[in-house]
Amino acid sequence: MLLSRKKTEFYLTDLETPLGKAINLIIAALVLLSSGIFVAQTYNIPDSIRWLLDAIDTVILIIFAVEYALRLWSAENKLQYIFNIYSIIDLMAILPFFIGWVDISFIRILRWFRILRLIRFIDSKFLFGSISSEDGIIFVRILFTLFTIIFVYSGLIYQVEHSVNPQAYGTFLDAFYFSVVTMTTVGFGDVTPISELGRLLTVLMILTGVALVPWQVGDLIRRLVKTTNQVETVCLSCGLQFHDQDADFCKRCGNKLPSRKVN
Repeated sequence: MLLSRKKTEFYLTDLETPLGKAINLIIAALVLLSSGIFVAQTYNIPDSIRWLLDAIDTVILIIFAVEYALRLWSAENKLQYIFNIYSIIDLMAILPFFIGWVDISFIRILRWFRILRLIRFIDSKFLFGSISSEDGIIFVRILFTLFTIIFVYSGLIYQVEHSVNPQAYGTFLDAFYFSVVTMTTVGFGDVTPISELGRLLTVLMILTGVALVPWQVGDLIRRLVKTTNQVETVCLSCGLQFHDQDADFCKRCGNKLPSRKVN
């Protein structure tokens, strides 16, 4: 029996029921697999393996296209869905597959935005279910955000510079090294872009590094300092494990905490 639009929309966004979690876990795994395939293809690998990776990547793109069509079909407000940030990321993830039939090489740059599809899972404990501490979840989110930004910038600079400067940007690792050095404003200068678009991306990296990295790292430090000032006191109501040393009530649910033993 075919699912109705409401049920289709529910299972594509649900992260609690077994079917909803399974669907979204598969999508997350395909995003990581697709990103891993593209990284592997920047290295010198046998043609047979490259062909196999291309075939797998094509299948993944078709699945992404079907997923996007189902989300659009099941959405009540289709216009609102189209302009949703997650939907734009989804569209950018599959657009190179269709436009790739035409000889537009620069459109491959959009493929690196697939990793941003995982952002939707950061809004819940779906990927971090084993982390019971609220601060621990925030800690992982910050690390994932930093990694994602560096990953996307690495993919962009590789796509732009590899064809014109293969000695400096031979593999994804070269581009990743350049992105980390640039965004942390270390600037060794041993790897530099030569194209105008590459230089523009470098400026954006520096601005992102100046504006975002110190803020995210500062937040990480604050979280670490805050965690060291907390003690393990498990709330019997919601299960939150860590609280301030002088806390009598749970900061999540408000119920009274069990008394702590004084050594």
